[in-house]
Amino acid sequence: MADSAAYSDLIFGLFHLQGYQFSPRLADIGEARLWRIDPLANYGPLQELARHQINPALIRQNWDDMLRVAGSLKLGTVRVSDLLRTMQGSGKQSTVARGFGELGKVAKTLYALRYFDDATYRRRILTQLNRGEGRHGLARIVFHGQRGEVRQRYREGQEDQLGALGLMVNIIVLWNTYYMDAALTHIQAHGGVVHPADSARLSPLASHHIHMLGRYRFIEDAAILRGERRPFADSPATVTRTEEDG
Repeated sequence: MADSAAYSDLIFGLFHLQGYQFSPRLADIGEARLWRIDPLANYGPLQELARHQINPALIRQNWDDMLRVAGSLKLGTVRVSDLLRTMQGSGKQSTVARGFGELGKVAKTLYALRYFDDATYRRRILTQLNRGEGRHGLARIVFHGQRGEVRQRYREGQEDQLGALGLMVNIIVLWNTYYMDAALTHIQAHGGVVHPADSARLSPLASHHIHMLGRYRFIEDAAILRGERRPFADSPATVTRTEEDG
């Protein structure tokens, strides 16, 4: 799933040939084109909307090469960025890329029809996009020192910087997930009710409780090293310690 600016006929074709459903949000839904294969077919209420015709000959002509490309992507022998750069070099698409584009028009039309008709499907896409934006927001908070800018001059340095950022985001997600699960268990153990619909809406991307600035302490308490968790805010251990501090 992606935002509307991230899709093209080529991308639809690459996803479709590998057996995946590419589901971008169609922000400009009123401008979406519906494509037809048979110029003489009667599409009923969609007859006037499906005015544009694909070129099946381009698909047939490049089919074997398109299968090789899809297989290379599936096996990981070629990277998507390198492939797209090759197919769209100098701003002009190769013949194979045009074949993928024609196939993508078919996949995009089928997807658009489902997008128009299924409100639940549209909500699923929006929910997934919101989760993706939440992950990007957390990454921006972690990346505060460089203001979200990758400043290494060389590719290896940029990859190291982004890899470290991804590692820290994953650590925070793991930490939050572990404690969210423990909190739900704690609530249920003390007679509380946890509704599945509520727990399904929880996200491990929260960061307001994590101190991003200041001093970092890398020596853990003995209790943490033994696998014990930090006490919850309403646990007896926390209450006792607070009273002693007072």
